[in-house]
Amino acid sequence: MVTEGGARQGGRAPRAEVALKTVGADPRSPERVRRTLEQALVFAGASCAAGYAPGADGLLCLVDSVGVPRTLYGLRETYPPDGGSPAAVAVRTGRPVRLGPGELAGCAESRRMAAAEVHLTALPVRGGCLVAVAERPFDAEDRACLELVADALTWPAPRTAPPEQVPGDGFALAMDTGRVEAGERLLDLFGLRRERFDGRVETLLGLAVPEDLPALMSVVEADHMSLGDRELEFRVIGPAGTPRWLRLRGRLAPAEAGRPARLVGTIADAAAGRPEVTDVARVQRLAAALSTAGTVRDVSHAVVSALRAPLRADRIALAEVEGDRLVVTVLDPPYPESWPELWRLEWRGEWPDAPMRSLPTLAAVLREGRVRIWSAGAAPRPAPGESGEDDLGGLEPALGELGPGGLAVLPLAAAGRTVGACLVGWNAPHDFGPDERALLTASAALAGQALTRAHAFDAEHELVGMLQRQLLPRSLPRLPGGEAVARYLPATAGLEVGGDWYDVIPLPDNHVALVIGDVQGHSAAAATLMGQMRTALRAYSTEGHPPDVVVAHANRLLLELETDLFVTCVYVDVDMESGTAWCVRAGHPPPVLRHPDGSTETVDDDGGPPLGVLPQAEFPMTPLRLRAGTVVALTTDGLVESSASSLDEGYERLRAALAGADAAHLDLVADTVLADAHRGDDVALLLLRYDGMSVRPLREGWTVWRVPEAARHARRFLRRTLRRWGVAEDDMDAALLAVSELVTNALVHTDGQVRLDITLLGPRLRLAVTDTSPRTPTKPTGLGWEATGGRGIVLVEAVSEVWGTVPVSGGKQVWCELRLG
Repeated sequence: MVTEGGARQGGRAPRAEVALKTVGADPRSPERVRRTLEQALVFAGASCAAGYAPGADGLLCLVDSVGVPRTLYGLRETYPPDGGSPAAVAVRTGRPVRLGPGELAGCAESRRMAAAEVHLTALPVRGGCLVAVAERPFDAEDRACLELVADALTWPAPRTAPPEQVPGDGFALAMDTGRVEAGERLLDLFGLRRERFDGRVETLLGLAVPEDLPALMSVVEADHMSLGDRELEFRVIGPAGTPRWLRLRGRLAPAEAGRPARLVGTIADAAAGRPEVTDVARVQRLAAALSTAGTVRDVSHAVVSALRAPLRADRIALAEVEGDRLVVTVLDPPYPESWPELWRLEWRGEWPDAPMRSLPTLAAVLREGRVRIWSAGAAPRPAPGESGEDDLGGLEPALGELGPGGLAVLPLAAAGRTVGACLVGWNAPHDFGPDERALLTASAALAGQALTRAHAFDAEHELVGMLQRQLLPRSLPRLPGGEAVARYLPATAGLEVGGDWYDVIPLPDNHVALVIGDVQGHSAAAATLMGQMRTALRAYSTEGHPPDVVVAHANRLLLELETDLFVTCVYVDVDMESGTAWCVRAGHPPPVLRHPDGSTETVDDDGGPPLGVLPQAEFPMTPLRLRAGTVVALTTDGLVESSASSLDEGYERLRAALAGADAAHLDLVADTVLADAHRGDDVALLLLRYDGMSVRPLREGWTVWRVPEAARHARRFLRRTLRRWGVAEDDMDAALLAVSELVTNALVHTDGQVRLDITLLGPRLRLAVTDTSPRTPTKPTGLGWEATGGRGIVLVEAVSEVWGTVPVSGGKQVWCELRLG
């Protein structure tokens, strides 16, 4: 073998050629490939060199490697020929592949490399390739030497291994390719049929419970697996959606006889393998179930599922301690006839509520805080540091009848106090072994801590839920010329409350504002901000601002609140008299119109950004024309978008549901739209059917002149208008007096423009005077006979049925309504 010192004398390429001829003199030598690869280390300065040849299964398989262990540079035993690895690319293209540290950073092998500065060269060789790696760049002479080594490489005849034979519950996993041979019983455990299994380990891993994946990956990842036996218990989700415990036993078999390194072993049903409840795995399973339990009910069901079947108990109850009462959250079986008489008498609603005074023994056990066990006919045998065991004969009937053959009472304690109790009963005589008693004690500790967490979570969730219910409208107003319905569905995937909301705001002159919005995130902060934005939009609307100004004001307010959350919304101002509407969008899904003929249209014109993002954002208005029978549908993204479908697909479903529903029954339309709603997010839906007003009010307006006789001009304008509308002269006196007082008050106490608006709908006359002062007029508490003013509002109140004042943009409006005739 040529030494590195000899290589430094003169040019390296001629000496490499001589050395390679010497190595190849014996073509039958089993060391020929290895010794040829060694010349890449000597003459090209490579740290590692590996040769890959086509295998019997079509993969590029490692023939041999020399130098630094190849695993330090991420070189695998096999590569798929159609993959993106440097070896596969060199073989497919027939050209050298040379990569530096920058190019290697984007390769899958980079995460397996220990060194950061790595240079790789892959040269095609007779259907295979030579891969050389160094921690410095290959210069021109290095490359020439590598090409000489590649020319000298010849591959031995491929070794074929017999097909892998696995038992029914066995498997063989190729660590490099992820291909797995699995037995029939193993596939049954995973709920798979042979014809539907694609042979990929990812298919099996996809059925595992997410919390167990890290432990599984430590076994099936070659980087983390070492030689020797491994054993692991994990859960998979069965076809019915319930988890199932399995036990894996395996070992890593090294590469041999043309077969890559593989993990071989068996997988069995963990429950079948350990029928007795004597293993710590039961506690592990309960801990895993309690870690995902969010509510008190979830904790209770987890405890019942973990204990009743393994202990072969006939009944189990879990209750919370609230003062002097035992509030039961779960009974199994959940039938009154399965429980003692006291429990039946106290059965209220879904679960009983038993007084502690009727169960003195139970109260004493809970005060003591230790697990107590009663066996049929057993003598008292308290053991130091363990639970006591007593005779059932001394128990009161309400407790003893829970378990005639055996009873276990588990106080559930956390933070130094008892928060609940778990009672487990058997009908037939039951013998409590030491392992079983240890399981009960450990389960009680876990359940107590989980119950405390769930209590806090339930309290917070109930508080936030109550807040959200209070912030949403309790009912929708009756609308002139239309009908509105709304629905709100909270998400079922999580327990936190979202910020979806809707509102219907009646406005003057038979206008109505439809609002739907969504606050980013699911939290108490989102629910609180939702209430603030709903209140702000309602306030800006009633001030009389146009839709774009209303949304712009809400955007400015949200920026001033200095929150990290943003808000999306749609605001539609509908004129119920004319059927015209203006729509403003702020980063929200657009409305959908269902026309009277059943056709649908998405109002997907330009909108503005979400609220709280840009200080100077613009919110363009889109005009809408509604015919009688048109339905306007506003929704949040939870209805039209999910992880399983795109926004376009969601809108297709929404339009199809609207088109197929009967618009005459708006409640049924809402139910149809929400029938197949995805519940991964909150859903809010607001529908308005525009019917048109059969009787439209008569309107007239006039800007009052600021002249000495302004009140007389206002009376003359009102008289002429009422005459034109056919109002009798006898019905005008009260109206003339009211308009005179309203106009005079506005001219005397304010500056700027004053406007008079008159509306007549049937026998009801409405007079409204708008001025530029925000100050609300007040009725004097007392007037003397010598007073020269202050009687205006008193007179208006006397001649009208109702009067009031509302703030408007830049001032206020004082109005009164009179009944004519």
